[in-house]
Amino acid sequence: MCGITGIFDTRGKRDIDRAVLHRMNESQFHRGPDEGGLHVEPGVGLGHRRLSIIDLSTGQQPLYNEDSSVCVVFNGEIYNYQELIPELQALGHIFHTRSDTEVIVHAWEAWGERCVDRFRGMFAFALWDRNRETIFLARDRLGVKPLFYAVLDDGTLLFGSELKSLLAHGGLKRDIDPCAVEEYFALGYVAEPRAIFKQAKKLPPACTLLVRRGQPVGEPREYWDVRFTLDNPISDADAQSKLAHRLEESIKLRMISEVPLGAFLSGGVDSSAVVAIMAGLSKSAVNTCSIGFSDPKFNESEFAKMVAERYKTNHHLDVVESDDFDLIDTLARLYDEPYADSSAIPTYRVCQLARKHVTVALSGDGGDESFGGYRRYRLHLMEEKMRSSLPLSLRRPIFGTLGKLYPKADWAPRVFRAKTTFEGIARSSVEGYFHSVSILRAPMRNKLFSTQFKSSLGGYDALDVFTNHATKAGTDDPLALIQYLDLKTYLIGDINTKVDRASMAHSLEVREPLMDHKLIEWLATLSSSHKVRGQEGKYLLKKTMEPYLPNDVLYRPKMGFSVPLARWFRGQLKARVQESVLGSRLADTGYFNRSYLEELVRDHNNGNRDYSASIWTILMFEAFLRNVMEAGEPA
Repeated sequence: MCGITGIFDTRGKRDIDRAVLHRMNESQFHRGPDEGGLHVEPGVGLGHRRLSIIDLSTGQQPLYNEDSSVCVVFNGEIYNYQELIPELQALGHIFHTRSDTEVIVHAWEAWGERCVDRFRGMFAFALWDRNRETIFLARDRLGVKPLFYAVLDDGTLLFGSELKSLLAHGGLKRDIDPCAVEEYFALGYVAEPRAIFKQAKKLPPACTLLVRRGQPVGEPREYWDVRFTLDNPISDADAQSKLAHRLEESIKLRMISEVPLGAFLSGGVDSSAVVAIMAGLSKSAVNTCSIGFSDPKFNESEFAKMVAERYKTNHHLDVVESDDFDLIDTLARLYDEPYADSSAIPTYRVCQLARKHVTVALSGDGGDESFGGYRRYRLHLMEEKMRSSLPLSLRRPIFGTLGKLYPKADWAPRVFRAKTTFEGIARSSVEGYFHSVSILRAPMRNKLFSTQFKSSLGGYDALDVFTNHATKAGTDDPLALIQYLDLKTYLIGDINTKVDRASMAHSLEVREPLMDHKLIEWLATLSSSHKVRGQEGKYLLKKTMEPYLPNDVLYRPKMGFSVPLARWFRGQLKARVQESVLGSRLADTGYFNRSYLEELVRDHNNGNRDYSASIWTILMFEAFLRNVMEAGEPA
């Protein structure tokens, strides 16, 4: 687990400034405090910061092939590297280390661009092939590990694990992309492949980018996608047996480590399942880490303790005060882009705790998306039943009109909000789901943004992110479609971004057994009834884990990592909200309608509406402007 960065002259062999490359590399020191290395030759510079996990003595990077004509910098883990080594040796390749990094070099020589098809893991890497005068960038299938890149006006290609390494170069323009701002206020993050700056991009998950000297930088190539066939006729009993086996295999692969290893344990189904299976595979007690909250409404630590005691883990619990909002500026600097998931605060704290005891931690991330765990999935399926009664061509004019005419009743329980119901029925499935996950929904964004800013969007709507993915989903099954959308958007842009930055801030490697691509491929063959059955989400996972976990863990309402935003903004953060949301910094952008900002703050403070998620999103955008945009150029 590491940080990578680099510079490539796409037009020639101009000298690379070693001091600049060093600065880019050191900007990511937190990702790899153990070692650092550079490779520099005419027109090419590669940088690497190492967090040593496997092959501690000989796994230094940049790493080369036998004649040093191929060089790689790599962030992540190739979990099946031990299987690939003998296969590559049989092809004549000679290994000088025991690291998974060296597998990448020889796999490139053997299989070229298709080498990524053979890798099972989480990874982002950059490979330089001198003989072919080619830079090859690649990112794992589920976007667990990040990779940013940018082409400057002079043809220089920059890339790095974090956007801050590109900013450290000094040549990247800090021109904000209005479309990225639209995506941020809709989703709480900037969706792949877009970055907050016009000149920068994120390499999308499951994509590679081949760049040859003397040729323009083309578009990434997608090498994998999940297909929800839903055609596996398997029985419940057989599905449970096979899932138990697949979970064990995935977790066992991720327990390979030469440094202390443990797991996050929130007390939820996913992390508890991972810990239970780890305990059965481990010869010694598993190290587990939990965060508790002083406010009982947000505290799951008792359930985590229940699992820890059952499996006799070495359990570590830190209780965080509910008013843990001092991280706002830290998070803004850490993410480099506007990022609005408030659970980044407890995630940062649990990574901080874990690093005191382990260097590698397994997580339960990805379980909700793959197994159908989110409450919003069940609500969406209910709406879809109503939508299925009439074709969209009839629903949209009839119920759209009723929605406009019917009075708003936000105070009422959702089932009695006729206006909301009419509007929901009038939407397509994709529109409906996008609306349900949006932080500031379309009518709010229309009021939030100034006329000038809306003009700069040129008609762009963040809904396009979802509609573009939906065209590639290959399914019209209501649950499978939104699972696919979440795997392409929320999981990558929100969850994986959050965990990567929070863990790397503390030089902690987090591994994700529930995001194993082979597991996800198999789950995609199962009918949706294995995932959501009646009002029970994660049906298959819960039934599979019944012998391992108590019902109080499996069948209680989901809590998640929440923080009391509404109370913060009416209490200790009230003055900060006034200063940040209604201050000059946001006003000076010209992006926002001040009267609507005032309305949001006033109505929230009065208790008329809970606008806490919206205000947090605005607050974190202001923190981005202050901590990133105004940070200045590197020295």
